[in-house]
This record gives sequence, structure tokens and C-alpha cells, in this order.
Amino acid sequence: MPNIFGTQWRADALAGQPAAIDRLADHALQPLYRFCLYRVGGDHHLCEEVVQETMLGAVANLARYDPSRSDGRIFPWLTGLARNEIRKVLTRRRQGANLQQFWQKMDEQLLSLYAMLESEPFSDELLARGETQQIVNATVAQLPPHYAQALEAKYVQEHTVREIASAMDLTAKAVESLLGRARAAFRATFLSMTENLPAEPAD
Repeated sequence: MPNIFGTQWRADALAGQPAAIDRLADHALQPLYRFCLYRVGGDHHLCEEVVQETMLGAVANLARYDPSRSDGRIFPWLTGLARNEIRKVLTRRRQGANLQQFWQKMDEQLLSLYAMLESEPFSDELLARGETQQIVNATVAQLPPHYAQALEAKYVQEHTVREIASAMDLTAKAVESLLGRARAAFRATFLSMTENLPAEPAD
């Protein structure tokens, strides 16, 4: 998420300027939805509830957001609010405790997983699995927002490195480095989430 939520934006939003609130919604809704979806077990209805409550809470508690602590990047603050909302909805579900434990464990492992390097290609068998698309989405949801943003811009929206650099206010060299780290993070996280898949039954 671009660094556009600094002191002036906060002042405009606290003053109730619609353009400031619209900017937050435009930039936050999609990555926030992606962040929340698999933390609520892939339940789209629960995810919509969490995102809605998170955004309402963000607007209501905007005075607590300090741009100087995050260099004007608001998404980490939003995900903190989202985690609170996720805990609320999961306590209403019997599987809530197990899901919370799962995501907590995943989050604790991510920092070490991100240090892994790219290696051999994914196997054809794994890529053909019916669960793979869901796991890809869950993997992206686990990545830091700037990694997910870079990967989506490059491989989904098919932007050039120069275009990504302009959008993220970075140099082309910095974007290439970011993409390298993001690819390694994606691979490590994806493999960690597929290593315990049960074998598919033989035809």
C-alpha cells in the first residue's frame, strides 16, 4: 500500500473530509479482505463482516493512528484492528479456537520461512491438486502487504518494474529486490502450507 496516509491525510480524515475516507477505502479494502479471508477459514460472509467492522473501527478510532510510527503506512495499523475483529467472530464459531491457533502458529513461523531461498520448481502433481488455488490465496494472505502488492502488480496486473516503481515510490532496482524477496517468501510459505496435504486417491 503506497505511503499516502501521512499527517495531512490524517488531519483531513479527522476533519471528516469525504475524499480522505474514500482514499482509505480505495486503498485498503482489497488487501484487507485478502488479509482476513483465510484467517476466518475462507468464509466470505465472515470476512465481509470483519472488513466492515475493521473499517468502521478505523474511522471511529483514527485519532489513535500515528503516521510517524509507520512512515505513513496505515495497513499495519488496520491489520491490528482486523485481528481483534477476527478473534471476535471466531469465538462465535466452534472451530474458532483451532483456527486462531493455526494462524498464530503460521504467523510465528513466517519470519524464519521468509529467509529461505528459491530452489527447484513446484512439482506438476502439486500444481494439479484441487486445493492448490485455495492454498495460493491463503499464501498471499499471509505475506506482508508490500510483498503481496508487488507480486499482484507484477504477475496478476502484469505491470512493468518501472510502473511498479512509480506506483510504490521506489527505484526500479528496489522493486527488483522487493520482487525477489516476495517470490522467496511466497515459495517458502506455499511449501509450508502444502507439506502436510494428504495424498490424493489413485484413479
